[in-house]
Order: sequence, then C-alpha cells, then structure tokens
Amino acid sequence: MPEFAKELAQKNSGQIAIRDDNKALDWNDVDEILNRVTNRLLESDLGEQKRISVFAENSVETALAHLGGLLAGASTVPVNFHLTAEEAAYILKDSETSVLFLGPETLDRGLEAAQIAKINQVVVWGSGENRPKNFEIWDKWHGDVSLENPTTNIKPLPHLLYTSGTTGRPKGTDLPPTMFAGGETIQEHIEALQESRFSKYGNHLVVGPMYHTGPLSGMRNLVAGVPVVVLGRFDAEKTLSAISDYEIESTVMVPTHFVRLLDLPKGVRDKYDVSSLKMVTHTGAACPIEIKQNMIEWWGPVLFEAYGASEVGTTCSITSEEWLEHPGSVGQARPPFEAIIFDDDGSPVERGVEGRLYFRDKTGRGVVYHNDPEKSAAAHIEPGVFTLGEIGYLDEDGYVYITDRFSDMVVSGGVNIYPAESEQVLITHENVLDVACIGVPDKGMGEKLLALVIRDSSGVSVTEEQLISYCRDNLTHYKCPKKIEFISDLGRTTMGKINKRKLRAPYWENFQG
Repeated sequence: MPEFAKELAQKNSGQIAIRDDNKALDWNDVDEILNRVTNRLLESDLGEQKRISVFAENSVETALAHLGGLLAGASTVPVNFHLTAEEAAYILKDSETSVLFLGPETLDRGLEAAQIAKINQVVVWGSGENRPKNFEIWDKWHGDVSLENPTTNIKPLPHLLYTSGTTGRPKGTDLPPTMFAGGETIQEHIEALQESRFSKYGNHLVVGPMYHTGPLSGMRNLVAGVPVVVLGRFDAEKTLSAISDYEIESTVMVPTHFVRLLDLPKGVRDKYDVSSLKMVTHTGAACPIEIKQNMIEWWGPVLFEAYGASEVGTTCSITSEEWLEHPGSVGQARPPFEAIIFDDDGSPVERGVEGRLYFRDKTGRGVVYHNDPEKSAAAHIEPGVFTLGEIGYLDEDGYVYITDRFSDMVVSGGVNIYPAESEQVLITHENVLDVACIGVPDKGMGEKLLALVIRDSSGVSVTEEQLISYCRDNLTHYKCPKKIEFISDLGRTTMGKINKRKLRAPYWENFQG
C-alpha cells in the first residue's frame, strides 16, 4: 500500500479504519488487504478499458474492492444491487468489464450476468464455498499475493457510473472532474484526496447504497485517513445508534432518510447523541421545506445540500445558514457551472420567472456519456449547456428554486426511475390498451411511480395487483409502479404525444410535502 496506510497504522495503532456489521479492520489490516488486492489486480488481465465491476450490497469488501481497483489504475463500475441478471449483464457488457466482484446477496444473479456477459474472472465474498468453482473466493483470491507496496506511478481512472438520465436504457458516464480528484499518477491522486474536504472531518458514516456516488465516496475517505463505518440497508434507529456510538462527524444522506428519521418517536430520537455531527451532505432530490427545517432544528446547522447529477457532479449547493435565509432553495450555482432559466422557446428569462433550468459548464465539458456521442449531444441545448430536466427559477440573489420537472424521470428516495421502462412492460399485457407512468407525491420517498392504465374492452377484470405483479415479473421491483389507476383517456395528441406535466398536475396541486 502507498505509505499513507503505514503512516496511519503507526500513528493510530489499533484504531479501527473500517467496519460493517460483520467485521472491523484496523489500519494494519487495511494496509495488508489493499496491498494484496491492488497487486492481484495489477497482475490480472483487465482488458483495454481496465474495468472492474462491483455488484454487491454495502460491506467492507465492497469498499475495498472499489479502492483496490482505484489504486490499481482500474475504472471501477458500481452496479445497482437490485438489478436482475439481464439488467446487470447489460452494464457489464457495455462497460467492457473484465473482473466482477459479487456479494452473497447478488451471487446467483451475478453469476448469471457474468455468463451472459462472458466474464471469466469472478470473485465472491461471504458465500459460495461449497459451490462449483466457476468463481474465486475473495480471501483466497488475494490471500497469497505479494504484500509489497504496489506502484503509484500509474494514472488513476474515474469510476464509470450508470444512470437512467433522461432515457430509459442505462448510460455510462465517467465520474466527472468536479468529483474526481484526478492527478497524473496514483500518488498525485492520493495527495489530492488527502488535501480535500474529506480530510477535514472525523469518522464517516456510509448510509446509502454504495452504487451511488455519495455513499461511494466513503471508500475514498480512507485514503484521507478518515475511519469509515459502513451500514447495510437503511434502518433509522440503527443509523442514530451508529452516529452516537462511533461519534460520526460526516455522512451523506437523501431526503427520504430524513423523513424516516423524523418518523421515529421522539423518545427514540432523544436516546441518541448526535452532537458529533459536523457535515451532513444531502443530495438525490430537493428536500421538502418542513423536513429540512425540522432536521436543522434537531441536528443543528450541519446540513449541506448538493444538487446535481452523476453526469456532472454538484451544480448547486447551499449551507444550512444560507438555506434558512432562502428556504426551499437548492443553492447557487457553483464553479464551473452557471444556472440559466429558458422559456419553452429556448430564450433566457428574467430573475423570478419560472422556466426550464439549464446549466452552462464553463469548461465546455457538459454531459458526456460512455460510447454514445449522440446521447451526449442530445443532453444539451447548445455545446456545454445542459439540463437535468427540472423547471425552476432564480431569485434576485441567484439562488435556484426547483418547482417541477419537464423530463419524464422520477426521483424516488434519491433513485432515478425512468417511466418508459415500466410502460414498455405494461403495454405488453394482453388487457392493457394504453399506459402512461408519472411521478406523484409521496411523503417518505419524495415521489413514487404511478401507472395510468387504459384497459381494453375485454380486460375490465384485470386488477391493480395483477398488473403490478406482471411488471415485477419482468423488471426490477424499484422500477415498477407502486400504484395503478384505471382511466379512460390519457389525452394523447393527434401525433400520439402525452403531456405528462398536465397528467401530474392534479396530484401535486395541494401537496404540502
């Protein structure tokens, strides 16, 4: 391992560097495992793209597989652990993955995905000892590899992230420069991480799934010498307990986490000391005013909102103090971005006037999708000027407010859901004549997916439960509608188009959040 791990081990002898529900490793353990993992990857055939994928739930191994890949000069791909084998296989093929890491919860789906994608190098932790050996066991895979410090004179590569963005099929996008420490060598990358904001705080808590960019940053905190606690699937009281027990100073959450924390009885909330918190970054979706106000009153002015997307990173941000002066705002645009509001004809509007929210990337980069220049171009109204699909306005101080969405994408619990995927499944049901899926308000998740269905004349008896089950048989559950309403007209134009903003409007008019 680069010298930083040995220095941390000497400085903090016996300190736990990373832990999850099943194990805890000190800095010496981290130094040894990362040396072995990195060296094993360096001697492996990683292909021309140098891509490895991690298809696993949160764990110590998930973090170390990503970090070992980064230190080996590989581009790691976090794969959503909810995906079906076929959905995961698409990502593995599109990314040209050469090595696949699996956890026990994804083992069967992952092996099937690897077979579809023709991946021969599969490494598994936590399960599989007694299965046929068409994969390698994590501990044995790196167990007999050299402990020598791996070279740091190679170029670091950013993660390749997959997002639905504004089209249904997942698209790969490199972790953008605003979120990647860069450097010409691994050594320069390490030094940049150690000088970044990660190093300013103590113990870090990973709350969300590590296939998202925010929680995934937890593994980079290790490089900055910050101990990390990795939680599994979200549990509100367990999160409070971890904050209290481990004196957590920083974490990344989404508004849905706040809703579930606030839903705990006051007596439960009061049992835990959260005074150690110094920086709680929240992202994924705009936070309802009442929820954020209540969180600031509870935790103090430690919330920092980062608005943006995987494709570009943080485009706007706002501190708690700023937010209290501009309640409801997602903040001011941050360099290298400039916020611009356009009308439907593509002309800029004045401050205070609602319109389509775009951002100008002053570096000229904008949105870049892996192997897809056409989709990259389609995301822009002009070179370097892109949208995340929102409607909003700028106040006189340049603070951005989100009021609606003009793209079809639904953000539920911080997760992007593209309605077309459910529509494409539901329309194949023999009793569905037409369908449109929209995002409607949900207190806990921000939005949930609703399917508006027109039954054919012979399908009057088909039920909501039957259609939801049909969708879930063909698609990952989180992409499926939570509710179905049967209607007689979707308001299609003569050209067959649907005004989804008009369909959404009645559900949002009186919603208070």
